[in-house]
Amino acid sequence: MKTPLLEIKDLWVKLPDEETSILQGFNLTINEGETHALMGPNGSGKSTLAKILAGHPGYEVTSGEILFKGEEILEMEPDERARMGFFLAFQYPMEVPGVTIANFLRLAYQRRFNTEVKFLQFHGILMKHLKALEMEPTFANRSLNEGFSGGEKKRLEIVQMSVLQPQMAVLDETDSGLDIDALKIVSKGVNAMRSPERSFLVITHYQRILNYVEPDVVHVMMDGRIVKTGDRSLSVELEQKGYEWVRGELVGV
Repeated sequence: MKTPLLEIKDLWVKLPDEETSILQGFNLTINEGETHALMGPNGSGKSTLAKILAGHPGYEVTSGEILFKGEEILEMEPDERARMGFFLAFQYPMEVPGVTIANFLRLAYQRRFNTEVKFLQFHGILMKHLKALEMEPTFANRSLNEGFSGGEKKRLEIVQMSVLQPQMAVLDETDSGLDIDALKIVSKGVNAMRSPERSFLVITHYQRILNYVEPDVVHVMMDGRIVKTGDRSLSVELEQKGYEWVRGELVGV
């Protein structure tokens, strides 16, 4: 029997000063070991969902619940969720001048696993993960994302994920802005982490990343909720037809 890892139940979310909800009765269950793809047009609420899952304070949850490993997490701070094994790869990773990648990830590693690790020991861990994502060792001493290209930022997000070994990872348009070589490297890093205990939610506009990170389930999101679910062939159909045919089906219901 499959064990639910992430359960989102009838979730309604809006901005504090707005009346219209962005997420409107959103429901989703991801079991252990599953990779789900969430696709949809601009403005459908995909990135809002990712931010809510990570604990972004700029939104108001008006109703619903989010269970991670059976525990309600809506009242938890972002760092609490991260320590539980939740990870978000940002669509637009922030630059943090003055904070080196090595120091940032060492602190995150210690918080994630509740253990002290000496600098030289962690340096060895980090070098292994940088190499896997084809990033030079010198990146360890650079400020977090400062002066990085779009592809370097996205690869570093996967480095962070591989170091922290989350049980649930949400990739928010990780494929955006990547050329084909960088996409293959990022996808290889994601696939190396797939396991029966770890799950992924891949949020994307396009099917191309799903050629490399093959999902078990594909969902279409419109107007703040999931309106269609299928297997990987659904993503191919969306690539061929666009999203309007799905909206046309909804009108016809």
